[in-house]
Amino acid sequence: MAPSGPGSVRRRCRRVLYWIPVVFISLLLGWSYYAYAIQLCIVSMENVGEQVVCLIAYHLLFAMFVWSYWKTIFTLPMNPSKEFHLSYAEKELLEREPRGEAHQEVLRRAAKDLPVYTRTMSGAIRYCDRCQLIKPDRCHHCSVCDKCILKMDHHCPWVNNCVGFSNYKFFLLFLAYSLLYCLFIAATDLQYFIKFWTNGLPDTQAKFHIMFLFFAAAMFSVSLSSLFGYHCWLVSKNKSTLEAFRSPVFRHGTDKNGFSLGFSKNMRQVFGDEKKYWLLPIFSSLGDGCSFPTCLVNQDPEQASTPAGLNSSLKNPENHQFPAKPLRESQSHLLTDSQSWTESSTNPGKGKAGMSNPALTMENET
Repeated sequence: MAPSGPGSVRRRCRRVLYWIPVVFISLLLGWSYYAYAIQLCIVSMENVGEQVVCLIAYHLLFAMFVWSYWKTIFTLPMNPSKEFHLSYAEKELLEREPRGEAHQEVLRRAAKDLPVYTRTMSGAIRYCDRCQLIKPDRCHHCSVCDKCILKMDHHCPWVNNCVGFSNYKFFLLFLAYSLLYCLFIAATDLQYFIKFWTNGLPDTQAKFHIMFLFFAAAMFSVSLSSLFGYHCWLVSKNKSTLEAFRSPVFRHGTDKNGFSLGFSKNMRQVFGDEKKYWLLPIFSSLGDGCSFPTCLVNQDPEQASTPAGLNSSLKNPENHQFPAKPLRESQSHLLTDSQSWTESSTNPGKGKAGMSNPALTMENET
């Protein structure tokens, strides 16, 4: 049995403290249920029809809110697959090589068959020393989780979890349903809130629940609407929060719209192709989180401009020499919607299907 030192005790204490925001939200949600369903609907509403309609609508929103919040909290963030981890021989070779060009050469050889498009600011292969792996595109190391998270957006203390590829849709639905929940409460509570100030309510404890319920719902509606609006903008541009603050760097340079394929395809990448699942906290996002379509391999008609640094041959899909399927099968159909990709038999650098690296191919061609 491993000894329990001061370090492990501190880690356990931190894990407990991380749950405080989640407990706070849960308690607030429990109180709001009591205040609205019991004190407002059952005690204060006199019209039976109004009671029934409000209770049915409220419970639908409450159920969707809780379901999406639960999925956001307890869906484990996805980590890079084994193919991105260095082999034992590569790790030993990397440890022997000094930092610099020789170090990068080892990483370039390891990444030659991986779907890696992005680089560091200096143009080097993105490598995580902590996890000892080559970072897939849009993957970042979370200092709180101490793991590399696929398509990491941010670490959210209110859900005590990393928001990334595996639960970003759930997080968006959580914001949407919590906003609708607060707006619905504020709208249906407003007339009773006005009665409170005009002394139109009987002097019971319900009047105080009604007052505080309206204040809480209105306050959270303002903050949630700005946060939800911001993430809707991110989805429309196919960006994460991290990418909005620091644009991804490709072989041709920094490109803030490098992953954007146009509004409709950006939406489908998060919510999936089947619209019946869009409003449900059921995973339907496209892809595997390790590879993403980029405007490097598909200049979408909805994109206004070509990324800086791309030569004229990339503007004409008939002339460029990128591999036929630079992405995994789960992502490649996003590209074939607007143009067809033909199999190229003249590409000697092509590896297994869906695993070629267009960024390195472009380097060889130029």
